[in-house]
Amino acid sequence: MYDIAIIGAGITGGMLARTLASCELKICILEKENDVAAGASRANSGIVHAGYDAEPGTLKALLNVRGSEMMENITQELGVPYIRNGSLVIGFSEEDREVIEMLRVRGIRNGVKGLRILDGDEARLLEPGLSEAVICALYAPTCAIICPYELTIAAIGNAMDNGAELLLHFNVAHIERKEDCYEITEAKPAEGSSNFHDDYAGTSAAPEQAVCCCRRIRARYVINAAGIHADEIARLAGDTSFRIRPRKGEYLLLDRECGGILSHTVFRTPSKMGKGILATPTVDGNLLLGPTSTDLEDKTDTATTEGGLAQIIEHARESLPDIPLNKIITSFCGLRAAGSTGDFIINSPFPGLFNAAGIESPGLTAAPAIAEYIVDMLAAQGLILRKKKDWQPLRQPIYAFRYASTEEKNQIIRRDKSYGRVVCRCETVTEGEILAAIHTNPPARDLDGIKRRTRAQMGRCQGGFCMPYIAELLSREYGIPFEQVTKSGPGSEIAPYTTHLFAAGNSMPMPGTGLG
Repeated sequence: MYDIAIIGAGITGGMLARTLASCELKICILEKENDVAAGASRANSGIVHAGYDAEPGTLKALLNVRGSEMMENITQELGVPYIRNGSLVIGFSEEDREVIEMLRVRGIRNGVKGLRILDGDEARLLEPGLSEAVICALYAPTCAIICPYELTIAAIGNAMDNGAELLLHFNVAHIERKEDCYEITEAKPAEGSSNFHDDYAGTSAAPEQAVCCCRRIRARYVINAAGIHADEIARLAGDTSFRIRPRKGEYLLLDRECGGILSHTVFRTPSKMGKGILATPTVDGNLLLGPTSTDLEDKTDTATTEGGLAQIIEHARESLPDIPLNKIITSFCGLRAAGSTGDFIINSPFPGLFNAAGIESPGLTAAPAIAEYIVDMLAAQGLILRKKKDWQPLRQPIYAFRYASTEEKNQIIRRDKSYGRVVCRCETVTEGEILAAIHTNPPARDLDGIKRRTRAQMGRCQGGFCMPYIAELLSREYGIPFEQVTKSGPGSEIAPYTTHLFAAGNSMPMPGTGLG
């Protein structure tokens, strides 16, 4: 019996797990995918919003500003990069100026500090690359940037280090209210898909449990943080009060040499569909453009489109005419969980059941405050929150070898020679960092998991050089055949059959070596 089951291992579920893991509670996190941060938390703008956009009095307004205030300290504890770079909402017309003034007034009512309106020349002093057509801008100095999936991974890893359990491939099929708890049953997994490494790594479960047809857990309290599927989970528990509609957002990512072109996050004047096409540096030095905003019905449609990417390019050029679009290295798409109420849906429809749904922008910013808010709701329903004496809020990040000095690199290599082998040349990621990602909570189980933890495969070649070597490391460390290594879970195997080279018993040569 668990005290709390959290459904969904995105940023909301991750912050909830970390906050609750500081107390003497038995916690499990249920995730239907092969890894954490597999939904919207891996594909968003990575912006800590200041809080001027949300309507005063809404949960979005309250929790955005509170989350923004909490974020710097949380990222320091979790060892996650955080850069307070400030933002500009740019305007091209007098109509835009009116909206920008409305945003300033709204931000003041929400408690945002330091807001001021600049004319076009003042804005270009901050960002010389801005279009000459920009006549005004709202400057928000408290805006910041982070890496959304790195924050999610760190939060869940810290929760696991403090005793929380992570159950992957747990696709919830049934929720039943018992006398003193909820019973949650997963959908029967496809034949042959269940294994110890995928489903129980990082938990105390015995390997023989992994061969069961389906798993069933019981928890006194259940928190629904299932992202775009939160309405489906709520319906399983008997709550039909809201609907989640996916909103597609497409992005373009430019090479790291472009990160210095822009120092602030630059927004267009917002519309009812969102904040428009933005341009922002990332904490890793890239330049990010997007997102589009398209309402869908299909919750699996994460394909980029020719029209969507063309829209990003058109709007980006209007804001920043000299942006080097020949430096684009990849595109991607995320689905935001747009709720039917227009606000975050945070409630308790039945005793012991809590919804954290409709967590679209500014959900990443608000996540720590959402966790704080729901913990108060849990306490109001009788949950005893007794702090652990051995609670460890700090998390040691996987060492970023490329940022070390020559002396530091030599010291690291003397302690562990695997750090002397560079696997990803584009991002200078070593074998030692990849092995750490495999053996640190929550452990990376596939190529995308390695990518999100180390940046290997994120450079100019997008894994063209290093992917086979990383797959070999996953094969070796998990003791599985090379052809069972996946990009992002079952069904995405990268080598469906064995070539004669591997059939002869040879292993993949590491970078810098011959075939032997």
